[in-house]
Amino acid sequence: MVTSSASSSDGRAFGVIVFGASGFTGQFVVQELARVSDEEPGLTWAIAGRNQDKLQAVLKEAEKVTGKDLKDVGVLIANVNDHQSMDNMCAQGKVLLNCVGPYRFYGEQVVRACVENGCHHVDISGEPQFLEGIHLNYDAKAKESNVIIVGSCGFDSIPADMGVVFTKKKFPGILNTVESFVALQSGPEGSAGHFTTYQSAIHGIAHSDELPKLRKKFDWKPLPKYTPKLEKRGAVFYNEESKKWCVVFPGSDASVVRRSQRFMYENNDERPVQYGAYAEVGGLLTLMVLLIFGIVFAFLAKFNFGRKLLEKYPKLFSGGFFSHEGPSKKQRDASTFSLTFHGKGFSESAKDQTKQDVSIVTKVSGPEPGYVSTPIAMVQAGLVILNEKDKLPHSGGVFAPAALFSRTSLIERLDKHGMMFSVVETIEPPKEKET
Repeated sequence: MVTSSASSSDGRAFGVIVFGASGFTGQFVVQELARVSDEEPGLTWAIAGRNQDKLQAVLKEAEKVTGKDLKDVGVLIANVNDHQSMDNMCAQGKVLLNCVGPYRFYGEQVVRACVENGCHHVDISGEPQFLEGIHLNYDAKAKESNVIIVGSCGFDSIPADMGVVFTKKKFPGILNTVESFVALQSGPEGSAGHFTTYQSAIHGIAHSDELPKLRKKFDWKPLPKYTPKLEKRGAVFYNEESKKWCVVFPGSDASVVRRSQRFMYENNDERPVQYGAYAEVGGLLTLMVLLIFGIVFAFLAKFNFGRKLLEKYPKLFSGGFFSHEGPSKKQRDASTFSLTFHGKGFSESAKDQTKQDVSIVTKVSGPEPGYVSTPIAMVQAGLVILNEKDKLPHSGGVFAPAALFSRTSLIERLDKHGMMFSVVETIEPPKEKET
């Protein structure tokens, strides 16, 4: 039997620690790790948070849901505002799954503790300002400590980032452009989101002017400009292929994919793919309702009193979608997502690489995105870091998912656990007849 690298050969007690385990998302990450832990020989793991009783209750619920015996799972007390407790926690683990959000408020303290105590860090942030700020301020420190910091390892943005990698691997030629369209499907009781995600969106919009200023601080050389250039679509448009109204995807997918493509160009000598991220809304009535709520939300988020109103009445200002309770089990069980990629490029034999003659459609699909697929993606990302060091970049640093995982088995792992990657169709130019 092959022993997992999660065993404590370096003196650390735990291969994986789930921090924020008693939070809404954290409890589902614990349950997912409990489900798959038997697949990892020698894996030792723990949960961590502020309250002992709440943590024990999370383990009890996870035992009930999964049928696993979790008496050997460690329980650690740690608080983001207690420097020493964070250091003590990180010193005991190899990989930390950080579920404490919004990351704008609580993320940097955790990253600091991981870098200073030699513990790899995985989060599920969909907040571009946080992700790129951590990249700017901690990449060099993480390299020095040989610590991996990888963000956005949930629905934002594993499906998008690894979906582009999958599309590129399956493309019969040179992939030039990719557009993705996310669609969410719910059951008879609809779908819902938790307050923490809503709060992250409020403060992301409130401080959106930070991002251009932040990006100017990176000493990045311009990427090569390829033709044809991927044309930007409008903020709202009708997609003739799907026959649905679409909007620009408001999450971190586009910024995450661009970071990964830059890394692979600069470090792996891979041609970067041009990318656009969009979301399918559906019919015109749904679009109008969404736009009304979006305009009110964006306006209020820019003012202090408006943010207080938004946070006080999440159901009112989200049309009942967001709440402190989050989605019910019935809602989670009945919801799914699909992310469809439309790729275009050139055949290997193309003499004119300005006219795209090959296209491909791929898809990533899975269960409910926020609290089923996200735990699956986060847990598998952490386990890959433990077990596939030879396929990861040779030094630490701050990474977007595909920059770290493009050469690993992450896609195969996700496929096995319910997030399916598939090729829908490939269209190539007709082959010339031999004379």
